[in-house]
Amino acid sequence: MNGNQAIAKILKLEGVEWVSCFPSNPLIEAVANEGIRLDMFRTERGAIMAADGYSRTSGRTKFGVTITQGGTGAENAMGGIAQAYADNIPILLLPGGSPLASRNVRPSFLVSDVYSPISKHAEPIMASGQIGAVLRRAFHGMRNGSGGPMTVETPGDIAGAEVPDSVIENYKPAKRTIVSPSLSDVKDAVKIFLAAKNPVIWVGGGVIFGGACAELKELAELTGVPVYTTMQGKSAFPEDHELSLGAGSGATPLPASTWLRESDVLLGLGTSLTKTNYGQAIPPGKTIIHNTENIDEINKDESVEVGLPGDVKVTIQMLLDEVKAAIGEGGRTTDAAARIAELRTKWMADWTPLLTSDENPLNHYRVIHEIDTNLDKANSVVTHDAGTPRDTIIPFYHATKPGGYVGWGKTTHLGFGIPLMIGTKIANPDKFCLNFMGDAAFGHSSIDIEVSARIRAPITTVVLNNAGMATYPSGYEAAQERFGVTNMTGNYADMAEAMGATGLIVKTPDEMGPALVEAQKLNADGKTVLIDVNAGFESKRSRF
Repeated sequence: MNGNQAIAKILKLEGVEWVSCFPSNPLIEAVANEGIRLDMFRTERGAIMAADGYSRTSGRTKFGVTITQGGTGAENAMGGIAQAYADNIPILLLPGGSPLASRNVRPSFLVSDVYSPISKHAEPIMASGQIGAVLRRAFHGMRNGSGGPMTVETPGDIAGAEVPDSVIENYKPAKRTIVSPSLSDVKDAVKIFLAAKNPVIWVGGGVIFGGACAELKELAELTGVPVYTTMQGKSAFPEDHELSLGAGSGATPLPASTWLRESDVLLGLGTSLTKTNYGQAIPPGKTIIHNTENIDEINKDESVEVGLPGDVKVTIQMLLDEVKAAIGEGGRTTDAAARIAELRTKWMADWTPLLTSDENPLNHYRVIHEIDTNLDKANSVVTHDAGTPRDTIIPFYHATKPGGYVGWGKTTHLGFGIPLMIGTKIANPDKFCLNFMGDAAFGHSSIDIEVSARIRAPITTVVLNNAGMATYPSGYEAAQERFGVTNMTGNYADMAEAMGATGLIVKTPDEMGPALVEAQKLNADGKTVLIDVNAGFESKRSRF
């Protein structure tokens, strides 16, 4: 048994069911011989982004794994790894590497060294007898603490070296260890939370990832406290609930903006509370209670009154027990729902004309409204791409089921949405998976439409075809006027057809809804779909 065969056997022992890849790496063949599903992507970046989607929607029960070659292959993968690192997503990257004798000889690309700043952990296997220990550390890191990419580099001579049978015989899969905050800190947190005049619950993606959505809902209803979700947390709390403030990127609904500004106590659950240009800022002067699995996130960007490091599901259950002891099983009544309803009515009066607009080319918000009203949300997963699509859809698509929306974006790679949804579809084969993106983003990952069609992981992509970069014209007046730098054209439906998918063209507002209905039918029949929308530019955002 050589090094690659040993690695493949350990992946099998760890329960890995699917691997994305791009050659050349003989580990691909070893994994195939173990009966693990492999899908070849067109780029390393796409393969890693699909692994991200697979992990991101599997709730720490399954992990995306990607195999690439070393050198140039690993160089091409960097954008995908950086995205997973920013959003704390556990994936395993298995690149090849230079032989040990040439590791420090130019131009060898030392993957583990270069990737260390954008990995939770990066490590080369320096001897065949280390294979078990290195992979155990990688899987432990994916199952425990905050998430992030684990990079395990295998030099070529280690990959081909003889490995003792004992490495496999003695290997025991890493287990998840549940960590909880101290009871005294939970009691302090509850005392502050219940005494607050205008509290808010701030929810991150950890609540979805940690399977704590039911506990969150119970806590909100028991205390009568409204819930705001970050991009990653969107869908953790049903957005048709009377206590929902909605979700936010840079844009957010009026109820959320108002409550965040006027609140006195903020309870952060399953969130890093990271300051980012692509999310809502926490206004100053809040008393903050902060739960996260990684204690290093507490007091990182925000001053925290009470830190609650630990598993989010366990933490919320402890909070529930203390709240019930303080106010009773029946909870309490507040005026939050009525205040939220009043704010929502005011906000929607301003936005309904855009959401139902008949203008042509299509208004972005009309497209979003049609997505919001024509999907079976109990059986759908929706995501956005970077730029304008992110800030226009986040406030107006109402996610009502846990995991029904995949929000992302502490760093924002254009083109992420297509491979993200491919990985999501593989992890959730019975769900309708839709990606909403602009034409600039489509240029970054359009080739992955072929992957979706070829591997029969059918997704739907809605492309806003406005022949330009919607985010940038105002910042490049001279460059645009003289050289047309933000212009772009394409018949994207035809491109999709050429790659084995079905292309649908939407030219008028009344065609959008039927196209979405047709896309759901085609996906159910195994066909990948691209909807090419004749869209205009959208400058208005729900920002405050």
